[in-house]
Amino acid sequence: MRAAGLAALLGLLAGIAPAPAQEFDRFGSIAVDVRPLQAYARGPQTDALQADLTEALRRSFADRMVRGGPTLVVRVSGLSLTPYAGGEGFGRGGSLGGGGSTDYLDGEALLVGRGGEILARHPQLSALPASSGGAWYDPASERRRVAALAEHYAQWLRRRLPAQ
Repeated sequence: MRAAGLAALLGLLAGIAPAPAQEFDRFGSIAVDVRPLQAYARGPQTDALQADLTEALRRSFADRMVRGGPTLVVRVSGLSLTPYAGGEGFGRGGSLGGGGSTDYLDGEALLVGRGGEILARHPQLSALPASSGGAWYDPASERRRVAALAEHYAQWLRRRLPAQ
């Protein structure tokens, strides 16, 4: 009797268990969600990041786009730009690269089905030298740094997501 009850319970649980994760193979569309980032950083940087990352993802995954496929959603949870990009040079002990001037973009790629269910997820953190935007004193440097992080994130995501 116990075995039959256990088998019935396992059968019920199997019916409500989540489907196995799918591969990030084909997408019907691409979206970038910056709402987690907007909780603490609203403004033109966030808007620029959303536009830059959306465009970079569309270029990187253009060959994987198919009608009717699930949506690739990148949820951005963090953007960190070092306040001073000219600080590279000699760190402690005289070694090169000890300045700690690194920009970061943190997020998670989600494969979202038509019903809104998450089919697969892939967290990712991208890091680039703050000098990727050019001279720190150039007013356009910060904007270029955001664009460089978006491009870097999209290209690494392309490398990391499995395709069949």
